Amino acid sequence: MKTVLSGRSREVIIDTDGPVIIIGESINPTRRRKLVSSLQEGDFSYVLELAASQIKAGADILDVNVGYPGVDDTKLLPEVVIAIQDNFDIPLCLDSPNPSAIEAALKVSAGRCLINSVNGKEESLRALIPVAKEYGAAIIGLCMDDEGITNDPGKRVSIIEKITDRAVAAGIRAEDVIADPLAMAVSAEPQACVVTLDTIRLLHRKLGLNITMGASNISFGLPDRESLNSAFMTLAIYCGVTCPIANPEKSTSAARAADLVLGRDDFAIRFVEYFQSRNS
Repeated sequence: MKTVLSGRSREVIIDTDGPVIIIGESINPTRRRKLVSSLQEGDFSYVLELAASQIKAGADILDVNVGYPGVDDTKLLPEVVIAIQDNFDIPLCLDSPNPSAIEAALKVSAGRCLINSVNGKEESLRALIPVAKEYGAAIIGLCMDDEGITNDPGKRVSIIEKITDRAVAAGIRAEDVIADPLAMAVSAEPQACVVTLDTIRLLHRKLGLNITMGASNISFGLPDRESLNSAFMTLAIYCGVTCPIANPEKSTSAARAADLVLGRDDFAIRFVEYFQSRNS
């Protein structure tokens, strides 16, 4: 199954049978005081710096989140989208819980974007699926609903089925729904990673959708986060994740290695090219 996104002219194809696509996570004010202060000042130079460094490190798509306390993201998100697309030809993943901000960003964006995210709550379905349809965007479906987050993989998959059914009924193709099984902190819930991996396997087998996740979520509060994230992401890719949201500077090498050992990189061409590019 293929999900096609685009920047001004460049297409990126997320394919259940293809190589891993990295969605760069770094344009997010959470725990980034420098980004918050620059956004507050209306200075987008640091946003562009983060975009450039992620693209150089191997990001195929950029997640864009400008949320911080007190922000008017309906105004700010489209401004940041314009700034990025004026400088880089790369697809964007618009990341906001505010449907108005998502729509405002879609109005000014070039190419085909990904909405992060739609969940199984009726409020979310009614607000965002029509917007995705109107602007031709793909969506990330999040495994949570009005009852919260379940630890039952089958129930998580049922939520994605509900989101997909509603999207298809609205005229959105099933391949334009990317499932997010929810990766939670293993320090708080010992079985969190096991539940997520089981959900990924079930999503892959039952629905055949492309699958994303916040790859670094599992390591919150723990030392040596990079090793934990790499180990988990490699397992998740084996189970069916196709487009993790991650820090490309710390995860692209693991993704390229996973593609190679899973037989998705003939003669190690992409693996070698990646490491040559890092040293150039």
